Amino acid sequence: MKRRLFVGQLAAGLSAVPALGLPTAGGVGLATPLSPRPLPERTYWLTTLLRVARPVLANAEAGRLKTAMPVEAAPGQQDGRRAVTHLEALGRTLAGLAPWLELKEVPADEAVRQADAASSARKAIASAVDPQSPDFLNFTQGGQPVVDAAFLAHALLRAPTQLWAKLPAATQTQLVQALQSSRVIKPVYSNWLLFSAIIEAALLQFTGAGDLMRMDYAIREHQTWYKGDGTYGDGPDFHWDYYNSYVIQPMLLDVVGTLVAAGKERPELLETLRARARRYAGVQERLIGPDGSFAAFGRSLAYRCGAFQHLAQGSLQGLLPEALPPGQARSALTAVIRRTLEPKGTFDAQGWLQIGLCGHQPGIGEGYISTGSLYLCTTAFLPLGLPPTHPFWADPAQDWTARKIWSGQDVKTDHAL
Repeated sequence: MKRRLFVGQLAAGLSAVPALGLPTAGGVGLATPLSPRPLPERTYWLTTLLRVARPVLANAEAGRLKTAMPVEAAPGQQDGRRAVTHLEALGRTLAGLAPWLELKEVPADEAVRQADAASSARKAIASAVDPQSPDFLNFTQGGQPVVDAAFLAHALLRAPTQLWAKLPAATQTQLVQALQSSRVIKPVYSNWLLFSAIIEAALLQFTGAGDLMRMDYAIREHQTWYKGDGTYGDGPDFHWDYYNSYVIQPMLLDVVGTLVAAGKERPELLETLRARARRYAGVQERLIGPDGSFAAFGRSLAYRCGAFQHLAQGSLQGLLPEALPPGQARSALTAVIRRTLEPKGTFDAQGWLQIGLCGHQPGIGEGYISTGSLYLCTTAFLPLGLPPTHPFWADPAQDWTARKIWSGQDVKTDHAL
């Protein structure tokens, strides 16, 4: 009954999108100014997030994610991706949804949806880690499962009450076993070190026994890979892409933050990482164009607005630079969300995400991209974990930097860290 209620509420939320005055059929044209929004931005954000999450949660809690989810992938890659893409969908969806699920000061008009979504998420986790479930997911075969076990672990750290403490004891045991089983996978010498590290951080927080060596190795290597001005290499080399936001800085901050809270790392290191994070958040905001588009370079563009997870996490954790007001960051993120999730072709007829950055663009998907991969876009919604009274939501909307500059407004100069 709760699942049917949750699905019904999500469907009702979907029907509200046109009332926001947002483009629907054709998406947002390259030169089209943003249309007015008669409803609060927070309402739009939550409606959109639940629209994305609905098919994953509704099917995963019912134990039919494997049978219901399509597997779109590059030609010739479907069979290989079918073995891993369901954990992708669940881990990534929960990584973005978690802060809102954990929010205690939830507005009254969100409370029922929050409770039902949290219940669905816990049932989905239970189904995913139960060896007797038809939806028991792959945590060990191939390399990819360590990636998405990591996103699931990150979700647990972001919602320790709703996604861990409220799980039945038997499910907690199976979840720990599933996370531990991913240790058989050797991570690539790149940002992948952080996947192993954040799994261990979650195990440390929830069981008191995480592998400190895996965490320390990832932290130390990323310190050697720091390139300056708030940016890390992806391994020893620098890449022009969004992996500082997709993975590196969000996971590095939360691994070290978990260790510091446990008394197993120096607080000074965390402060250094936070200073770099503030700079990179400022850089990210400046990458957002006047219409909400952004430079389409590097790998994994099919993650859409997930390219700005770092700016979203910086907003959530109070790590915006002093020169970037929260209302301005909100406006910038709203523009990116609209630009990447509204165009025609973003969703298939059943509501599943399709490969693309602006609509359905299968050619953007690399060989490691499949339907489940796309749900990293939910991480742009992390500030929903802040109450409506927080300045991020309460401050007036403001033009973001590119919109100010290209409309002739005066702006302050930008400086390196």
